[in-house]
This record gives sequence, structure tokens and C-alpha cells, in this order.
Amino acid sequence: MSRVQNLPVSADDAGQRLDRWFRRIFPHVPQGRIEKMCRKGEIRVDGGRVKASTRLEEGQEVRIPPLPEGAAPTPTKRSTISGADAKMIRDAVIWKDDYIIALNKPPGLPTQGGSGQVKHVDGLAEALQFDAEDKPRLVHRLDKDTSGVLLLARSRKIAADLTAAIRHKETRKIYWAVVAGVPSPYNGEIKFGLVKAPGGKWAGEKMLCVHPREVESTEGAKRAHTLYSALYRVAGRATWVALEPITGRTHQLRAHMAEIGHPIAGDGKYGGSAQENMGDGWGAKMGGIISGKLHLHARSMTFLHPVTKKPVTVTAPLPEHMKDTFDTFGWTEDLAADDPFEDYH
Repeated sequence: MSRVQNLPVSADDAGQRLDRWFRRIFPHVPQGRIEKMCRKGEIRVDGGRVKASTRLEEGQEVRIPPLPEGAAPTPTKRSTISGADAKMIRDAVIWKDDYIIALNKPPGLPTQGGSGQVKHVDGLAEALQFDAEDKPRLVHRLDKDTSGVLLLARSRKIAADLTAAIRHKETRKIYWAVVAGVPSPYNGEIKFGLVKAPGGKWAGEKMLCVHPREVESTEGAKRAHTLYSALYRVAGRATWVALEPITGRTHQLRAHMAEIGHPIAGDGKYGGSAQENMGDGWGAKMGGIISGKLHLHARSMTFLHPVTKKPVTVTAPLPEHMKDTFDTFGWTEDLAADDPFEDYH
């Protein structure tokens, strides 16, 4: 390019670093060159000098100086997603519009990559691009073995809006779980704080519960708040519960239910996989024909749409192993109230 250009910053690019914005549009220009052009004042924003790390705002104009001739753009990276994996992740879509995609995440599929994790939602998101310019972005997480509603934003701006809404508790998530024993009382709140178990990664990222009075004096502890409602039970053996996390801590629901003596079925980390549940609620292993997989499902998510400003509720059907457990216990999905926590809000 042998002439100066002035390019506007779109709403989708608001908040992005200048150097990342530049490399996306001109992928053949190396980072060192961008920084040098900023130092020399050749790249400017609204006429002013800027650093490569400057955050852009919607409506600003970026001055692009003449760029080196003959630099070939980086070749488009070919997708490494198999046809079967692309079909799997597309089949998981339960709701979408021009701005947001909602998945019913299968159990066993990590949300993001990590140690030893080859296949994950973030890596498969390219198959969910459809007609958008960019692949959708994660805005929250679910544990690997937890199934259910997972939102992805189809642009950077929508991702920022949804992330802010979740951070400011302007969204609601209701989970369904099968737990050992029967909680007493049937409806209640759990307010134990949570702190990472000592040992770092070798402890398997396990969280320990801390009494609310001791949270402030416990290093690294954070307050956590869960609502629970017992919907149906099978004698003293198991209960179908609805859970609403008011805070969003790591493993919050699993650690909280285990702490009150009713671990989630199939939870080897918090429920003691070797302990059988004999009806007193102390073990997460149901036994018999009940699946040993984790029985925790993000049933629904309600949020204010960042563009239409209308409330949206997305509901995810149960995964197969939980359907089988429900069939065994004689429960059906339509038995639950739409909002078991209506009296709390």
C-alpha cells in the first residue's frame, strides 16, 4: 500500500488494542514494525500519537501510513476440525441469532483447552462461525463434566457486553442435579466461602469450603452463595434439586452440595467415588444401573439481550445419562416449575 489511509473503528472493535486491531487487518505487518511506526508517529488515532497497546474506541479514526510493498498476506489457516467434530458441535446449538449462539454442551467436553485436553468448545468454535466474520467467543465456562447451556458471542462487542452482564449478576442460571440423600430443609441457601485446596495443580483444583465467619480471615477465600430447592425425591436415596448460583466460583455447586452432606451423583472429586449412597446422603455413588457420570446440568440461562434489550431464556434438554436416571426414578422434565426460586427474586 503506497498511500495514507484513515480507517474508522467499528463498534465490534471497541476496546481492542491497536496492535491487535492492526495485525488483524494487515496480517503481513510484523509486531516490531507496528511498534516502530507508533514510536515515529506514523500510526495515529484521531490525529494523536499512540502506543501499540492503546485501546481503541468506537468512531475513532486510525491513520495507516504507506506500508511495505510486496509483503504477502499470511495464508489463510485451513481448518483442522474433522467433519464429525464439526457436526457434533453444530448439533449442540439450541438457540442462535445474529449476535449470540447458545449450546447444550455435552458432558465430558471441556470448555477450553488445558493440560491433556485436545478437543474443547473453544477449539471447535470455528465450526460455529456460520456467516459471521469471526469465530464466536466464549463468555463464561462450564466444568468439563457439567452439561447444559453455554453462551458464545458472535462479535467482540457482544462478548464484552455479556461478560459484563455476568460479572454484574445481571444474568440468571438454573442448574438441575441429582444428589445423594434428601436435603433438609427442602429449600435453602448455602453461604460457605470457597478457597483453593493447597497443592496447586497437584490437588486437582479442588475447592474447600470455609465458614462464612472465617472468609475474611482466610487467605485466598472468596464468598460464595447458592440457592437450592428439592424438587422430587426417591425415598431417602436421592433427590432431584434445582440450584441457582448467585456467585460464580469454581466448582461452587459441587463443593456446596457436598459440604451440606448431599454430594451430586457421580461426583468423584467431592462426593467420594468409592462411597456408596445408602440413603443417608454421604456418598455420590448411586450404584445399580445409575450412571457414574456427573449429574449436574445447566438447565437454563436468562439474560437481557445486549442489542434487542429484551429478556431471553435458553433451556437445554437433559443429557442421555441424566435422562436415564430420571426414567429410572420416574421423573419427567415437565414436573419442575419454570422458576423454582421465584420467591427469592
